Amino acid sequence: MNALRIIAALVVLTLATPARAKDAFTTYGDVARYALPASAALLTAVNRDGEGFGQLVASGVVTLGLTYGLKYSVNETRPDGGSHSFPSGHTAAAFLGAAYIHERYGWRWGIPAEIAAGLVAASRVEAKRHFVHDVLAAAAIAHVSAFFLVDHRDDRVTLFPMIGGRKPTFGIVGRIRL
Repeated sequence: MNALRIIAALVVLTLATPARAKDAFTTYGDVARYALPASAALLTAVNRDGEGFGQLVASGVVTLGLTYGLKYSVNETRPDGGSHSFPSGHTAAAFLGAAYIHERYGWRWGIPAEIAAGLVAASRVEAKRHFVHDVLAAAAIAHVSAFFLVDHRDDRVTLFPMIGGRKPTFGIVGRIRL
């Protein structure tokens, strides 16, 4: 699976990046927040997908606009004492790329990208820069934006995260067309 190899290479390269006063996992999160949207744009360019590029930009504007609008209007204190914790900008950017890839190009490319974005979210919580609800909110914003603004190129298999219920319930919902 080429997608898995590309995402694995992304993880290895970012973990190999020299870190000053940071551990490798935090550095991964700092680098991959840019690498995932850049990968989405690169995948779009390689596929000569002008329509998809417009959808990536639209989803990015909504995702980052809503994320930073909330960040500066809510102004929640971070676990490390800093400000503007909710929602996580790193996580929003990473899931912007992953959700777009997943929606536009399908689960074969999407699942590895989602895992890479999930690692960004985990790195933010591990570094004590965000609470779990900060990263969950950012991932949800990116996915809702992509769900409504990005069209599938191949919609035979569709997977997306599900959050709901009276008790917090998390899972994956899917559809297969034969």
